[in-house]
Amino acid sequence: MARRKTPQNRIEPSFEGGRSRGNSRTIADERVAGKQPQPGRRKPAGAKARKPAAHKGRGRFATLLRGMLYWCFVLAIWGGIAVAGIVAYYGARMPSAATWSIPDRPPNVKIVSVNGETMANRGATGGEALLLGDMSPYIPEAVIAIEDRRFYSHFGVDPIGLARAMVSNFTAGRMVQGGSTLTQQLAKNLFLSPERTIERKVQEVLLALWLEHRFTKDQILEMYLNRVFFGSGAYGVEAASRRYFRKPARDVSLAEAALLAGLLKAPSRLSPARDPKAAEARAQVVLAAMQEQGVVTDKEIATALTSPQVRAKSYWSGSENYVADLVMQRLPDLVGKVTEDLVVDTTIDFELQREAEQVLRTALEDNGAKLGVGQGALVSLDGTGAVRALIGGREYATSQFDRATDALRQPGSAFKPFVYTAALEQGRTPLSIRNDAPVKIGKWTPENYDGKYRGEVTLSDALTDSLNTVAAQLVMEVGPKTVVQTAHRLGIEAPLQANASIALGTSEVSLLELTGAYAPFMNGGYKATPHVIRRISTQDGKVLYENTYDNPPRVIDTAVAAMMNRMLVRVVEEGTGRKARLEGWPAAGKTGTTQSYRDALFVGYTANLVTGVWFGNDDGKPMKKVTGGGLPAETWHAFMSRAHSGVPPANLPLGGPVPPVAIEGPARANGDSVADLVRGLDPVPVSPDPTAATVNQGSSGPVPPGEVGASQPRPAGPRRTTLLDLLMGN
Repeated sequence: MARRKTPQNRIEPSFEGGRSRGNSRTIADERVAGKQPQPGRRKPAGAKARKPAAHKGRGRFATLLRGMLYWCFVLAIWGGIAVAGIVAYYGARMPSAATWSIPDRPPNVKIVSVNGETMANRGATGGEALLLGDMSPYIPEAVIAIEDRRFYSHFGVDPIGLARAMVSNFTAGRMVQGGSTLTQQLAKNLFLSPERTIERKVQEVLLALWLEHRFTKDQILEMYLNRVFFGSGAYGVEAASRRYFRKPARDVSLAEAALLAGLLKAPSRLSPARDPKAAEARAQVVLAAMQEQGVVTDKEIATALTSPQVRAKSYWSGSENYVADLVMQRLPDLVGKVTEDLVVDTTIDFELQREAEQVLRTALEDNGAKLGVGQGALVSLDGTGAVRALIGGREYATSQFDRATDALRQPGSAFKPFVYTAALEQGRTPLSIRNDAPVKIGKWTPENYDGKYRGEVTLSDALTDSLNTVAAQLVMEVGPKTVVQTAHRLGIEAPLQANASIALGTSEVSLLELTGAYAPFMNGGYKATPHVIRRISTQDGKVLYENTYDNPPRVIDTAVAAMMNRMLVRVVEEGTGRKARLEGWPAAGKTGTTQSYRDALFVGYTANLVTGVWFGNDDGKPMKKVTGGGLPAETWHAFMSRAHSGVPPANLPLGGPVPPVAIEGPARANGDSVADLVRGLDPVPVSPDPTAATVNQGSSGPVPPGEVGASQPRPAGPRRTTLLDLLMGN
């Protein structure tokens, strides 16, 4: 067999000296050295190969990087599986998404004055819900700037914000940022408890995604702003705005909006009612965020920075809250359980309410310490019984107890007009004569305030000087039960003890009902049931209740009312109530002082308003000789002067001339047939028939003037004539 020839350029492998590491050189090695491999050239035996250091380092780094990427990928897969498992587990524990719905916002009761001004909101939220367009545009801008700047771009969860929060928390070593979006916060407020658990966080995310799918961004923001907690018991921007700034949310300024938005981080701690400086500092942060995002101009920022610091009181302090509490007490009886937002139109004149609050507070600040007076109350009504102002105490913030409606106190001599009314109804007149002298009724011996006796006096004189002996005699003449019935008929609702001492006002009554019982004198004889609620309606205007006090029954005859007015005018003009006299306005009233100066009252009226004022101490501690003709009469004068400022005077119904005879007085030598006739009269009948009360103009019945300054309507149409009418010259 022929043998192949070996080519001349072939190099056979050599195995001399065993395996030689020095002779194995790769193409890559040659290229790195910048030379092409040369066949046939060998390295000297024993020479050591060199490996480049840079190549070795890069190789290790690449290997490490590939390993890290690999394991990160593996961990991400397993982490995703774990997260998906957790989500699936906790998601399975939630009700079906088909059953999810937005829970009803707790109903709010908006309480407004007779002029439509909002006085208070009552309910769990403390304010009504608003549309975005009904609130200041600064509010949503400020909230988005500080709480969720990508609100309008994310899908309910903000990955960027979440990552930033995680980094910040890791860097700080504690929880400093939450990373929750407004949608997540709304989901938490609507559906979840405040506890911080993995389950709650997973549910929060799922609910946030559902909210974003179900509602628009504006709807989500609107729900959030109407439900979020702003501290100090205020839920929603309307409640917070009225709580801190005493204004509706639509009137909030940029500085105020920044303060509200700043509260969301820690509502209780940052509340300006608790820490005004902390609230202001947080507001500065919000303004900086708004400026950074370009939602406000530099000029607006400059204006906001110069705004005065907000200093909210620690609790609702306005006296209108006494009215709001009274409304909420009576609301269930009128409409049942409150299940939706309601608007309650009251009879309160907000201007008069503020005047009354200021007058009462000034009286206590100026005189309380030196006279030992701790508390006071004031209530003012018109002739229909509509409450125009009601102050239940010195300051609502320190005591929410309403002394005008809930406190039962002895009225003292302020009860005497009901005694005299009962006597007039049985035929007596202001000129009837009685003997002011010591009198003993059983074991009781009433004495006059000054310890003096005046002998024979007319009933008008006795009431003017508040003589106790004459009042006690009248009670025994007409009968204590008759006096009780008369007082109840005129408006006193508290139980009264039918005994002789009732002449001096020993039975306890509330200031509101006592004041309301004076109204029949000023309105011509018609009952004036005290009421503060005019109308109750839903948010969309459906009327649920409207009061029916526009056709009151007659409770005393016009002649009796006229005679009482004449006597009570004298009390103010020349008697114990002289400090209550008004410039240019006919006024009538009666003082009241109880034993040991524990209570002092003055109840008086003009043709337009009847007002009662009380001073005393909650613990019954005696004052320093404060009488009804002193501080109460002065306070009454101060309030009524303001209430009637610039209003044309109106006359009280005083009837005709006073009869020229002293009925039931000492026997005259030549006799008196008219007096003899009147002595035998039965009590003047009081008709409960509503038809007997239709003596005013129009079809609405005898409604006395409801507004300060209105003139008193004059009776029109036929009316029965009594003998007392003839005696009075009618």
